[in-house]
Amino acid sequence: MFDFRLKVFYTVAKRLNFTKAAEELHITQPAVSKHIKEIEYHLKTKVFDREGTKIKLTPAGKLLFGYCEKIFAIYSELEFEISLLNQQHKGQLRIGASTTIAQYVLPAVLAAFHEKFADIKVSLTIANSEQIEHLLAQQTIDLGVVENRSKNTAFKYSEFLKDEIVLVTSSHHPLAKKGTLKAEQLKNIALLLREPGSGTLQIIMHHLKHAGIHLDQLQVEMQLGSSESIKSYLLHSDCAAFLSIYSILNELKENKLSVVDIKDLSMDRYFYFIEPQGNMQAIGNLFMDFAIHYNFK
Repeated sequence: MFDFRLKVFYTVAKRLNFTKAAEELHITQPAVSKHIKEIEYHLKTKVFDREGTKIKLTPAGKLLFGYCEKIFAIYSELEFEISLLNQQHKGQLRIGASTTIAQYVLPAVLAAFHEKFADIKVSLTIANSEQIEHLLAQQTIDLGVVENRSKNTAFKYSEFLKDEIVLVTSSHHPLAKKGTLKAEQLKNIALLLREPGSGTLQIIMHHLKHAGIHLDQLQVEMQLGSSESIKSYLLHSDCAAFLSIYSILNELKENKLSVVDIKDLSMDRYFYFIEPQGNMQAIGNLFMDFAIHYNFK
């Protein structure tokens, strides 16, 4: 539907490699180069700087990349909306979601989904990521939404939404005023962590391990079972905690909590849909498509 040249540019910009882009698009490398030259001719500016075998986006290329993301999102939403025309959807969908997602991400999606598909009855069970796998295996739920993926081959994982885990303190904490610290300094501050089995905790441990920090090196004051309990604790203590950025948006606006940047450590992750391997029911696929196209602000 959309201009194929934009897709070529977008693929090269993500890969920063003409050969890999050609392989992904199933065209030749000269064809990739031809499309990029046509774009640069049309825009009357370069979109890539070439330094030997490496390439990088020019300021114009970065601008074009941002607009490509917006254009493709609109095309995707259009195709999804058209596919829903003249279709009737009825039935029941049982969703299980890990705590952070259930509290801070799904409510708005579920409300919008119900408004559009009022004849579909949706139930939501809240549990940690390990428990969601168990509920799926027992067929107690039809679809899960979790904070990390396991290596269990009985399940299929699909990317849903990008998230970032950040270090958080009360806005009155000395670290909040300083604004930054080094990863090594995490060993010297009192920390709150989520409970064992939490997807957030597993992601934190994974990233800390890559930074050369093990859990037993941290000063863990307490492990709590929800982001809400951690946020409340932070407001009444000198602790810091790792939390999903989605869980603290309101507190940041109200200046109750602050994010402390860790110079040499970032904790990006995806939330995932999880389903049993095999055929997924149509209503489950419908909800996944709807959630992916939802406009998170």
